[in-house]
Parts: sequence; structure tokens; C-alpha cells
Amino acid sequence: MRWCPSPVLHLLRCARLQLYTRRGRNRLPLWIREKWAYVRLLVQSLYFNSLTDSDVVFDSIFEPVFWTVDYVTRWFGLVFVFLVVILVSSCVVIAYVVLLPLVLNTYSPAWIVWHLCYGNWIIIMIGFHYYKATKTSPGFPPTEKNDSPFVSVCKKCIMPKPARTHHCGICNRCILKMDHHCPWLNNCVGHSNHRYFFSFCLFMTLGCVYCSISGRNLFLDAYNALERFKHLDMEKPGIPVTGMGILIGLLPPGQTNYQTSAPVYTFKEKMINKSIIYMWVLTSTVGVALGALTIWHAVLISRGETSIERHINSKEKKRMAKRGKVYRNPFNYGRLNNWKIFFGVEKRSHWVTRVLLPSGHAPYGDGLTWDVFPVKKDLIPV
Repeated sequence: MRWCPSPVLHLLRCARLQLYTRRGRNRLPLWIREKWAYVRLLVQSLYFNSLTDSDVVFDSIFEPVFWTVDYVTRWFGLVFVFLVVILVSSCVVIAYVVLLPLVLNTYSPAWIVWHLCYGNWIIIMIGFHYYKATKTSPGFPPTEKNDSPFVSVCKKCIMPKPARTHHCGICNRCILKMDHHCPWLNNCVGHSNHRYFFSFCLFMTLGCVYCSISGRNLFLDAYNALERFKHLDMEKPGIPVTGMGILIGLLPPGQTNYQTSAPVYTFKEKMINKSIIYMWVLTSTVGVALGALTIWHAVLISRGETSIERHINSKEKKRMAKRGKVYRNPFNYGRLNNWKIFFGVEKRSHWVTRVLLPSGHAPYGDGLTWDVFPVKKDLIPV
């Protein structure tokens, strides 16, 4: 079947042709004429054919806004990555410099072994999966002619698109099994690094929950210490204490003037307490936010769909329901098998070596072709 260009592409070519034929008569710079031709094309696309709907009008009007957001996100990706590295590194430093001496001095040997093993394991898993998620290519469709099947043609790349492939405006190219573009990774989440992204979110959530639960008493002690010493004069010990001293329990009832020396509260102790408060607040808030995101992606993985496919499948279900039919996701192979395909589990030992330990194995399949089963069946027997 011969492929015909879309009407919008035809208009763009005509605009460029008129632009080049008038180059000799128009003295405006080329980039201004190209922008003007693009604006005219957007206006003409609003009423070019009878298939125009509200989505087309909305996309055309807000195209400059979308372009600005994509451009800013593309350039600020390194800033987000730097911020993640700084925040995680600060928590690791506090854990080793502040919390570890407290653990060694106050906890029993069994609890010391638990905290050392679990804490270091979490740090290794977070660092490994974040590095792999940022550095691993999400997977791109081939640019040369090949025999792999495709389901549509990308209107941006003007290239064939395999199943589950979508165009990323920030990366400015098509991504195999695209889930979304993550600014915190400065990378797209696709076929080749989806597992790294989810594992990073999972272990980061486990680490934050671990710090929040185990450091709760330390946080309360540090917060109470700051509140208690905030009312004391640290620079001039020995001044009379009146009024407020009674409220905070420094003076016995009925006594309103007493010559005393303020307790010594060093700068080191103040920084230790503030570090504990900073770490607990940061890990608690990140644990709640990232935990919700992790649960959402876990639900999507269980259903065999990505974030983009979730919206597509919802629209298809409504469209098929109006016709009295039931839509089924063709890439849903069953809850357990979806997880095995996602993690690349081919035997029971892989649940440990490929899920609970750092592993750089390739994902299941090539991302170009997908098995479609109307009946859920086990693709990878274990």
C-alpha cells in the first residue's frame, strides 16, 4: 500500500515552497520567515478539514506553550539530576557521620548488624539503578529500512512507528515502549530502562520509609532539644531568669529571679540536631510522594501497560463500550507473567539475582515486536 502524506504535511511543504520562491523579494531573515510560515500553518490547520475536533484546536493553540515547556525541561534536566545527587548524598553523609555513631553506641549487636546490612544494601541499590536509569538509552526504532512491522507513522519524525512506540517532544524522537519523560533522570523511560526507573523508585521509597521509621525517636529528641535551648540565652550565661523561666520549668514555682548559668549547647550539637531533623523531614516527604508514584507504576505493570497506554486504553474502553463491546489490553499476559517479563525473570533464582541484587541484564524482547495473546498465558515458565 502506498503511503500518502497527511494534509498538514502537504501544507507545510507548500508553505516552504512559497517561502523559497519569495526569498529574492523578501528581505526578512530566514528564521523569521520560517516562524511566520509555521504560524500560518497552525492557523490553517484549525479549519483545513472536517475531521478537526477540540483536541486538534487545543493542540494547535497551545503548541507554543508545549514547545516552551519541552525546551525548558530539556535544558533543566541536568539541574534536576544534580539536585537528586545532592539530596541523596547529603542523607548518606548524615547517616554515616551522625547516625552511625549513635547506632554503634546505643543499639544491641543484632540491631547494629541489621542496620548496617539493610542500610548499605539500600544505598547500593539506589545508586546502581539511578545511574543505569539515567545512562541507559530507552530504545529507539531503527532509522533505516527494515522488515520489522509497524502500526503507524510518526507525524513528527515521518518514520514508521512499531507497536507501543510514541514520540517524545523533549528528546525529539520516538521511544520504544515509551512510559514518560522523567526530568529527574534527564532521560526518557522506555523499553530498555523502564526496569531501572521502577527499581530506583521502589528502593528509594524503601530507603525513605526505613529512615523515617527508624529515625522517628531521634527526630523527636532533636526537635525537643532545639525547642528547649531556643529559649535560653547562649551568649551571656548567668543572667537573671524571669517569667519565661517559670514556664519552661527552670525555676521553682513562686520564685521569679534566680542567678543561673545556661547549659552549654555547642555548635556541633546544634548542627547534629538540625541534620537529624533535615534528614527525617526530607525522607518522610519523599517517601510519601515517591511511594504513591511507585504504587501507581506497580499497578500499571500488573496490568501490562505504560502511563501513556493507560490513557489510550481508557479511551478505547469507552469507545468500545458505546458499541456494546469489551476492550482488552492485548499486552496483558496476566499479573504474575507481566512482572516476570518486566523484571526479566526466567527462573526462580532470578527473583534474587535480578530483582534484589544489582543486575544489568537486557529486557525481555527487542521492543519492536510484541506477542499478542487474547488469552492470558505464561510466556516465561518458572
